[in-house]
Amino acid sequence: MTPKRQFYLLGWITLLVFPAPALWALWYFKGINPHEIIALHELSTPLILVGLELGLIYALFALAVSRHPYFEEMSHKQEKVLKSLRLNWIDILFISLCAGIGEELLFRAGIQHWLGPWLTSTLFVALHGYIHPLSLRKSAYGLLILPFVLILAFAYESYGLWFCIAAHFSYDLLLFRVFALQQKSN
Repeated sequence: MTPKRQFYLLGWITLLVFPAPALWALWYFKGINPHEIIALHELSTPLILVGLELGLIYALFALAVSRHPYFEEMSHKQEKVLKSLRLNWIDILFISLCAGIGEELLFRAGIQHWLGPWLTSTLFVALHGYIHPLSLRKSAYGLLILPFVLILAFAYESYGLWFCIAAHFSYDLLLFRVFALQQKSN
């Protein structure tokens, strides 16, 4: 399987498979209907625009800090992997939507009901590989993005799932787009 096909397969798994256990557990153990969790009626709220802005602002902050020489080695490894995929706008939109929807359904709507915002956020950062006992740089980057993940965790109750999805989507979209621009200029 080509790396690009693996990329798309992981996207579909994130979008369709990740939320399934969360939605099932909430329905089975708490009696919450998946339609209530997905809350499509919230798609029209202005909070989605605020979520998009939050994600973009935090992505700009993370990009600025990650350009520091301390993170250079780690950034080069990530850029190399992403460059090999030769991402275009469709790829970037796809993976950003998959991650935003799938991961927020799993973590915010699902896991956070049992572990709370602090443990869920720490788990989120750790599962993305940014809490690493053998790499101080990765752990430092994890501490850099942890506040953003915590903001989403605490915003979930007040602003809803789609606010979190919008923020996550725009954060990923900008980061992937920056890597795609670097790919084409090199």
